[in-house]
Amino acid sequence: MSHTVVTTTTTTVRSSGDSVLNMGYTQTIPGLLKMGQLLSLLISFLCVHCAHGWPNWYAFQFFEVVVLWFFFAFLIFFIMHLLRLQGRMPCINWPLTEFFHYSVGVVLIFIASIVAAVKSGGVSALVVASVFGFIATFLMAVNLWTSYSVACGPQAGASV
Repeated sequence: MSHTVVTTTTTTVRSSGDSVLNMGYTQTIPGLLKMGQLLSLLISFLCVHCAHGWPNWYAFQFFEVVVLWFFFAFLIFFIMHLLRLQGRMPCINWPLTEFFHYSVGVVLIFIASIVAAVKSGGVSALVVASVFGFIATFLMAVNLWTSYSVACGPQAGASV
């Protein structure tokens, strides 16, 4: 009786492209747009939050809430791209989700920036906050325009 023992070894080599952290995303156009949006939203929130003597309390509370909400929403999207979490959660259509958030964000931050600009009462910090709100709106509109073909364009295998 002869016995044969077969031993197999598996070697897994991880290349730098398969790492958990996707730092290359920060050098792409969507990554740069997201970083610009996050920075402008953070600056506008800090300007409103640190300003004293608001001429209109409710207008700037609305501005703060809208800016802070979308700051955290876009921060989550940015972290998801950095950590490549979209592939781990395929049950959600991430391009469509981002497209929806950007379209709502453009409208609400634009309205909040207009209200902040009108109600600033000459307080320079509030004027700067509204200007950075407009900058964030512009960056979101550019990101919305560039992501439209990904989220709403023709799907692979769809007949025209």
